[in-house]
Amino acid sequence: MPNAVIVDAVRTPVAKGKPGGAYSEIHPVDLHAHTLAALVDRTGIDPAVIDDVISGAVGQVGEQSGNTARWALLAAGFPESVPGVTVDRQCGSSQQALHFAAQGVIAGAYDVAIASGVESMSRIPIGSQFLGKDFAGPQVNARYDGGLVPQGISAELIADKWDLSRTELDEFAAESHQRAATAWKNGHFDSQVTYVNDLRIDESIRPESTTESLSGLRLAFKDEGSVARFPDLDWRVTAGNSSPVNDGSAAILVASEEAAARLGLTPRARVHSFAVAGDDPIFMLTGIIPATRKVLARAGLSIDDIDAFEVNEAFASVVLAWQRETGADLAKVNINGGAIAIGHPLGGSGARLMTTLLNNLEQTGGRYGLQVMCEAGGLANATIIERI
Repeated sequence: MPNAVIVDAVRTPVAKGKPGGAYSEIHPVDLHAHTLAALVDRTGIDPAVIDDVISGAVGQVGEQSGNTARWALLAAGFPESVPGVTVDRQCGSSQQALHFAAQGVIAGAYDVAIASGVESMSRIPIGSQFLGKDFAGPQVNARYDGGLVPQGISAELIADKWDLSRTELDEFAAESHQRAATAWKNGHFDSQVTYVNDLRIDESIRPESTTESLSGLRLAFKDEGSVARFPDLDWRVTAGNSSPVNDGSAAILVASEEAAARLGLTPRARVHSFAVAGDDPIFMLTGIIPATRKVLARAGLSIDDIDAFEVNEAFASVVLAWQRETGADLAKVNINGGAIAIGHPLGGSGARLMTTLLNNLEQTGGRYGLQVMCEAGGLANATIIERI
């Protein structure tokens, strides 16, 4: 059975996902194409040998619709013979793209594939694809008393269940900004980014953030309706301890070991194990806990065997609850900052985290890296890579 290896991975700096953000004038297809073209340039691969481009996007409407992966690879100058497909596992879409690419290689269906992702939240605002409709339907809402809730409420429920204080959330968020700012200052992101326009840093990083400054921010999700449904909640989630909205893209070149050798490519890591999991869609973001246990069991590894973690910082409460349940060493988690600082361009985040994790392992000399991503609907993806 072939091994799937990661040859290279590249991302854009992440921009603010609002009008006036650094990429707000760039069509999402062109933003995506930028990383696809950079991946080819960095590796020297002939794009004609790529068996498939599997890409994640969440807001699949308007400029990000119509199988945006196909248009991005054409915009990047790939031959018309190269196919592409767009997948949606919500925030984990491009991590799922990596799973599909690796599974295709392991199955012998692909020799070489690209896993990538994009999100332009400045041009396709979050939730645009729902068109104001109830996406879950009456039977799902009947199954869960009171119906589904927004992710911010899920983050509040998690903070309450794991007794995470507002101070703990704000401390974690401030640390994320400090780590990301230091990483840029020390050049730790230099080898993983391809620059777009004049943006030379992740635009949402606020180095001046402190626990004290974040403590002054207002509650983001407390309103009359949510208080009526959850009257006993001690509200504590703010924009400051949540991820922002962002634009960005990332791409990963995956191949079999045999194809890499034949094409003169040097692998950087092996895709060791992967798993997906489902959990309570009201708590929604806790799927990363069973997904982590599942992928470790499949890999035959313990949490202490992992040298670096990338856990998506959708909200500070999500990562801290995961840490309490898994016992992971927070000193190994998001060592160069996470999505609270770097940003969360939804469909591009899974590939962005993997790009960062690959470089973190090389930075620290670690062997195993674990990436896990919470996703809407109570889903999660988990991936373990082994540095070569």
